[in-house]
Amino acid sequence: MSQITVTLPDGSTRGADAGTRVIDIAAGISPRLAKSALAAVVNDQLVDLSFPLEADARVRVVTPDSPEAMDLYRHSTAHLMAAAVTNLFPGTQCGVGPSTDEGFFYDFVVPRPFVPEDLEAIEKKMQDFASRDLKYERRMIPKEEAKAYFAGRGEPLKVQLIDEKGGATVSCYTIADVFMDFCTGPHVPSTSRLKAFKLLTTSNAYWKGDAKGQPMQRVYGTAFFSDTDLKAYLQRIEEAKRRDHRKLGRELGLVTFHPWAPGAAFWLDKGTTVYNLLADYMRGVLFPSGYVEVKTPLIYNKALWETSGHWEHYRQHMFLVESEGEQMGMKAMNCPGHMLVFGSTGRSYRDLPLRLHEQTPLHRNEASGVLSGLTRVRQFSQDDAHCFVAPEQIGEEVERLIRLVQRVYDDFGLPFTAKLSTMPDEHMGEVATWEHAEAQLNGALDRAGMAYTVNARDGAFYGPKIDFDVTDALGRKWQCATIQLDYQLPQRFDLKYIGADNAEHCPVVIHRAILGSFERFIAILIEHYAGAFPLWLAPVQAVVLPIADRHAGYAGQVRDDLSAAGLRVQLDSRQEKVNYKIREAQLQKIPYMLVVGDREMAEGTVSVRSRAAGDQGARSVDAFVAAALEEIRSKGREPREP
Repeated sequence: MSQITVTLPDGSTRGADAGTRVIDIAAGISPRLAKSALAAVVNDQLVDLSFPLEADARVRVVTPDSPEAMDLYRHSTAHLMAAAVTNLFPGTQCGVGPSTDEGFFYDFVVPRPFVPEDLEAIEKKMQDFASRDLKYERRMIPKEEAKAYFAGRGEPLKVQLIDEKGGATVSCYTIADVFMDFCTGPHVPSTSRLKAFKLLTTSNAYWKGDAKGQPMQRVYGTAFFSDTDLKAYLQRIEEAKRRDHRKLGRELGLVTFHPWAPGAAFWLDKGTTVYNLLADYMRGVLFPSGYVEVKTPLIYNKALWETSGHWEHYRQHMFLVESEGEQMGMKAMNCPGHMLVFGSTGRSYRDLPLRLHEQTPLHRNEASGVLSGLTRVRQFSQDDAHCFVAPEQIGEEVERLIRLVQRVYDDFGLPFTAKLSTMPDEHMGEVATWEHAEAQLNGALDRAGMAYTVNARDGAFYGPKIDFDVTDALGRKWQCATIQLDYQLPQRFDLKYIGADNAEHCPVVIHRAILGSFERFIAILIEHYAGAFPLWLAPVQAVVLPIADRHAGYAGQVRDDLSAAGLRVQLDSRQEKVNYKIREAQLQKIPYMLVVGDREMAEGTVSVRSRAAGDQGARSVDAFVAAALEEIRSKGREPREP
C-alpha cells in the first residue's frame, strides 16, 4: 500500500497508508484528541472523521474549540430534529435545515401547524436518539437512485433539490436506520455528541422563501456544547423578550402598528419625540461637519431608475405606480435624487466635497412574511447622506466618516466593529475600477487605525462598502452604519465638475448612513436600554408629583420653570397617593420624579427620586436643572437599568 504524508497545523508531518481515515490520524496523535474530535479540515475542506486520505494532505482536527465546530454541531442537531419529526409524524416532507448564528432551523411540510406539545415530543425523541449513540454516515448514491428513494418516500422537494444541485452521484447522510437526508455535510460522528439542545419556536415558511411556493412549518432550535452555555443563552432569550421593542414600544406609548398599514409605524407622541430627537441630533453632528440638508421627491418616473440601474437590479423591491400612462417608482433610496441635485447646476472642484444629507421617507416592498416591528419595515427614513468628492479626496473623506461613526456610537454607548465588503458576482463597472475602489477603503481603514474583517463578495452592485455592526447590551450584533464607495452612479448620470486644470472630471460619490434607518435604530435603542432611555433621549425627562391638592400650584410652577430651562416635563396632578404616582412613573421609565409637599413648597425645593438610583434628597429647583442639563450635555455612555 502506498504511503502518504500528513502535515499537521504545527508544521510537523506523519506518514500514513493511503486510505487512512482522519479519525485514525487523530488517534495516532493522542487518544484524547480522537475522543474530542468532531470532524477535520483537509486541505481547507471540512470533512467527516471517516474521510479517507488518498494523497499527501494538510490536516487539522476539528474539536469543540475550533471555529467551524459550532456550525457543524448545530447542523447535525438540525438533522437530529428532522429524524425525530419524521419518526413522530409519518408522511412529513423535509425541506432544508441549516445552522444559523443563533442555532438552527428545519422546514417541514406537515398536515397541520406544530403546537407547543409537538415541540416537547420532538425534543424528547431527539434526546432518545442522542442517548442511543446512532452513527452519522455519509453515502454517495447515484443520482437517479437517490431521486427514486426520496420520491418513494413522498418527498418531491428533495427530488427537486437533487435535480438542481446533485451531480452524477449525490451525498446523503443517514442517522443509523432512522433517517436519511440529501446533504453535503459533514456531520459529527454520532448522536451521542449532541447533548445540549432546545427547540424554541415555530413559524410559517415557504419553499425557497417564495410566497408562491409550498407552505411549510419552520421549527427553530439552538444547541451548545454545554448545558451551562445553553442555560445562559435561554436566559438571554428571556431577557430579550422582556426588552422586545414591540412590547416596550406599546407599553411606553412610543409606537403602534395596524394591519391596514403593514410595515409602517404609527409614531405616538412619545415615540415622535424620540424620533425627532435622533433626527435633530444627527443634524447637530452633521451640520458643523460641512453637510447641507436637502429634500427630494418621493416618486420618480422610471427613467430615473433606469438611469441609476435600480430598474434592472432592484425593481422587485420597489413600490410601482402608474400616472397618466407613465410608470413611476416610489423612492427606495435617496442616491438617484441626489445625483439630480448635484447635476442641477455647474460644479467646481472648489465645491467638493459636497455633502448632501436627507431624512425624507423611503419605501421598500418587503415581503409581508419578513416584516417585524421596527426592525423590518416598508416605510422608513434614514440619516442618509451622499458625499461627492474628487478621486484624490476619497481617503481623507472616508477617514472623516469613520471618525464620525466613532463619535455617534460613543454617544449611545454602543461598541462596534467594521467589515469591508468587496465586489459581488453581480456588479456594474470594470474589475480594475472595483480593485481601485476597494484599495481606497482598505487604506482609509488602515490609516484610521480601525480593525476590520473582509466580507468577500458582499458589496453593493455599484461599489464596495464598509459596514459597521453595533453590539447591544445583550451582546447581539446589528448592522447599522455603512460607507459605500461608488464610481458607477456619477458616470451613469454623467455628472461633471470643473477641476483646477479647467477640464471636466467625474466625481466619486460616497453613500453613507450612520444610524441607518431611524426605525430600526430606535428598535435597537429600546432593547439596548430596556426602554429606560438616558436623560438626553428620554421622551419625558422628569415628572412633578404633588403630594396633595394644596401643592398643585407650586408643582405647576416647578414644571413651568423646568420647561423654560428646556427640559421635557410632565405634571401628575391626579388625586392618587404619591407612592402610586411614583410606581407609575417608574413603570414608564421616566428618569426623574420630583415630589413636592409642604416642606418643598416652603423651602422652594423638590425631593428628587432617580429612576436608577432611588431617593436623592431635596434640591433647589435651580440645582436640579443645572445637574440635569449637565447630564444631558455629557450623554451617558452606558445603558441604564430600568
